[in-house]
Amino acid sequence: MGPLRGYRVVELAGLGPGPYCCMLLSDMGADVIRVDSPDGYPIQTVDPLCRNRRSIVVDLKTESGVGILLKLIDQADALVEGFRPGVAERLGFGPNVCLNRNPKLVYGRITGWGQEGPLAKVAGHDINYIALAGVLHSIGRRGEKPVPPLNLIGDYGAGGTLAAFGIVCALLEAKDSGKGQVIDAAMVDASNTAMATFHSFRAIGLWDEQPGTHFLSGAAHFYGTYATRDKRFISIGPLEPKFYELLLEELGLNDERFRSAGFSLNADEMDSSQWEPLRKELEAVFRTRTRDEWCDLLEGMDVCFAPVLTSTEASRHPHNVARKNFVTVGDVLQNAPAPRFSRTPPDMPQPPPPPGRDSREILAEAGYSGDEIESFFAQSVVHQSNGSS
Repeated sequence: MGPLRGYRVVELAGLGPGPYCCMLLSDMGADVIRVDSPDGYPIQTVDPLCRNRRSIVVDLKTESGVGILLKLIDQADALVEGFRPGVAERLGFGPNVCLNRNPKLVYGRITGWGQEGPLAKVAGHDINYIALAGVLHSIGRRGEKPVPPLNLIGDYGAGGTLAAFGIVCALLEAKDSGKGQVIDAAMVDASNTAMATFHSFRAIGLWDEQPGTHFLSGAAHFYGTYATRDKRFISIGPLEPKFYELLLEELGLNDERFRSAGFSLNADEMDSSQWEPLRKELEAVFRTRTRDEWCDLLEGMDVCFAPVLTSTEASRHPHNVARKNFVTVGDVLQNAPAPRFSRTPPDMPQPPPPPGRDSREILAEAGYSGDEIESFFAQSVVHQSNGSS
């Protein structure tokens, strides 16, 4: 099941955004064949990013291995690769070769810096891409160094998601045109798209680009996290006046200073000089109760409130339980497929396969005979179960 059922994607094994992109596609029903390396991937069999796949281990440094890959690509709707620019071409399966063989192929390329530009072939990671996009500078407290937001933006929320979106867009277009194309999904580009709203804030004077000064960065008393009596944390974010007023009412804060210092899209009407002293007063208020006591008072009200939970706690929260946001697959607690579909819901995820588990099956589907398949194993062109034939 799933809206992408019937589409076949060949994934060249990698880390970060590529597997995330292919998790999104496979969660939605696409048949994703992961072409793993003989060197293996230590956490593959427990990594949710690798779920819902079939796996074949192919040595792409051999001519026969490249031939197998090209034969798989002949039958695919899309390919996902995350090599540095020029590597796929050098190995013999660049876009020109693949599109000449399969004109409808969507060739998805995921890199940090993109396919061209002075940094295109330079090594990097999430932290570097979001730094160059202007994202990292904006995350952190005033006067302190920027804080890496894990690798949630460059690799996943922006990079892998943008790649999956681009691939699906191209698949839709190919249904009408009969032609594939190359998708250049760069994490630096994707991170820049995530900053769209902040470009507008800068234009209207609501952002001076300094870390820890914007109302969404935690500088404002009405948008941030607060420690509770039991040294846990809660979050508030009542930007709209009616939500802000209700929070003040529930907290018993009738001081006019609070009422005059709420959020406004007009920079001239928002007195940021009051944020710090008001935040300190709220800190004292929230330290008077435990996190769960604040939940009892505020959760479920229109005050834009939520407890700050660990991922394990989040899996047990009644809202996430009701929505089945977490699932256990192969004894690993993990994210459920999203978004939801009313008519073509995706199936329950399947555990990641051991590398090469499906090698023989995939080769047979590609049209190879039994003798040819065994010769590939004998020559160590194809492997099974992390390198053993």
